[in-house]
Amino acid sequence: MSIMKPLTIVLWVLRLLAAVILLHTLFFKFSASDESVYIFSTIGMEPWGRIGTGVMELIAAILILIPRTTAFGALLAIGLMSGALFFHLTTLGIEVKADGGLLFIYALLVLISSAILLFVYQSQIRILLNSILPKRS
Repeated sequence: MSIMKPLTIVLWVLRLLAAVILLHTLFFKFSASDESVYIFSTIGMEPWGRIGTGVMELIAAILILIPRTTAFGALLAIGLMSGALFFHLTTLGIEVKADGGLLFIYALLVLISSAILLFVYQSQIRILLNSILPKRS
């Protein structure tokens, strides 16, 4: 058996892990759940930060699931999760409203999955950059 089949399966597992977590948390952001409102109020970004972050997470999840755009979704997810982890470590704490650190763990899982996906699919970013940047002589 070729190495490509197991690698393809692993990459799809990483895609699904990141996308499912991102999509799962959207319900709480868009429904203004107490926990989401608390988080974004604490960091001074309620409601626009909550809604804007939700929209960006939806875009990231969709891009991650489309093979031709995986790198772009992963890059966006890395940025979003870096922000989430920053606020967990500086303002919110690892545990938020007695969640046992679940949101922190989710952010870490999405960050790690997305970093691996970006590494594997980095050529997608290079192709775009090569097509929009002027050629050097």
